[in-house]
Amino acid sequence: MKPTKQIHQQLIVLCKKNDPKAQMQLYKLYCNAMLIVAHRYVKDRFIAEDIMQDAFIKAFRKIESYKNEVPFGAWLKRIVINQCIDHLKKNKLELVSINEEVYKKEDEQDWQVECTISVDGIVNVIKSLKEKYRLVLSLYLLEGYDHKEIAQVLNITENTSRTHLLRGKKILKEQLKNTSYAEGY
Repeated sequence: MKPTKQIHQQLIVLCKKNDPKAQMQLYKLYCNAMLIVAHRYVKDRFIAEDIMQDAFIKAFRKIESYKNEVPFGAWLKRIVINQCIDHLKKNKLELVSINEEVYKKEDEQDWQVECTISVDGIVNVIKSLKEKYRLVLSLYLLEGYDHKEIAQVLNITENTSRTHLLRGKKILKEQLKNTSYAEGY
């Protein structure tokens, strides 16, 4: 049974008082979803689990800063994503800045995907992309970040974010075509 918003808020209040039982309940409510988020960014499931757990520790330490302005899950998800990106940066992920002349607007109308493909199918193909494309595609398409936010998080220019998105989508489209998931002209 899904907890009510009132129970949810009570758990958060108890977590702010450093109540271990409430922390464990909140962890159990969100751990699976946050693991999925972490696994989108780091391919190794064990590393994703470590990152997710570190994110929970960080969230519980900083829970006083949670002001109920956004749903708790969204607040926690942002921490998980930032932990993933920090991990990737520590492991010398190179996000190369690209010259502005490379950027061109792709015609969005030639992006057609058959309705038979599942979200999981697309996510799995995204996971197979190079890190720079995978990160930008995940942040933009799956998490709803805009180019300004992506640029700040990844420490790249907005133009580089757009270029990585366009190139990543092009590669994704080709891979989906090759696996007969998509049709393009």
